[in-house]
Amino acid sequence: MTAGIRILLVDDERQITRVLRSSLESHGYEVMIAQDGEEALRAYQQATPALVITDLSMPKMDGVELTRAIRQLGTTPIIVLSVRDQDLTKVAALDAGADDYMTKPFSTPELLARVRVQLRRTIDREVASPEEQLTEGDFSIDRQAHRTTIRGQEVHLTPKEFDLLVLFVRNAGRVMTHKTLLREIWGAAGNNQPEYLRVLVAQLRKKIDLPDAASYIESEPWIGYRFRSASQPNL
Repeated sequence: MTAGIRILLVDDERQITRVLRSSLESHGYEVMIAQDGEEALRAYQQATPALVITDLSMPKMDGVELTRAIRQLGTTPIIVLSVRDQDLTKVAALDAGADDYMTKPFSTPELLARVRVQLRRTIDREVASPEEQLTEGDFSIDRQAHRTTIRGQEVHLTPKEFDLLVLFVRNAGRVMTHKTLLREIWGAAGNNQPEYLRVLVAQLRKKIDLPDAASYIESEPWIGYRFRSASQPNL
């Protein structure tokens, strides 16, 4: 059910907002429109939407600044749109707190699918079991006991492998940049050591992936990784 779910759509190109608003409303969403970052921030503070879709290049306050400002106020999912395909631009948006990005032009069905993924993640987070117990698809993690089971079978992980898996499971379906993962796992010591992450991800994949099956940990070239959520559609 999408009735009553409010989405804030931010873009200074009126043709894009008209098309996206029509598509979103046809699927039952309530849509708010803002033409720039400052207007969007005011609308967010007044109405607290369930999800934000924002362009990156806008007057007054760009999408990265808007994302950073919203993250000071809450955890509302943010999907970033951009005509720019440069990796550094995407990384900046993700590091500011965006949950996902799409490069223009894109298909409306794909955007709607990503909207559903982010809204499901919000619902899952609200009804989640206590933090010590994490579940996601085939995975069940007991943080207190430092115990991991996959498809009902216990898997023995090193402390760093365990920490990385917990981080992935807690952010299933979300792109996590190399910088974020290095900081969360190794702190400041990992910032200039990307090879640490490549090795650790490879080790974890060997222990959790099934032979001849797609990896649970999907690579986003030059950007980071995404843990494949159980509810994530094939985009």
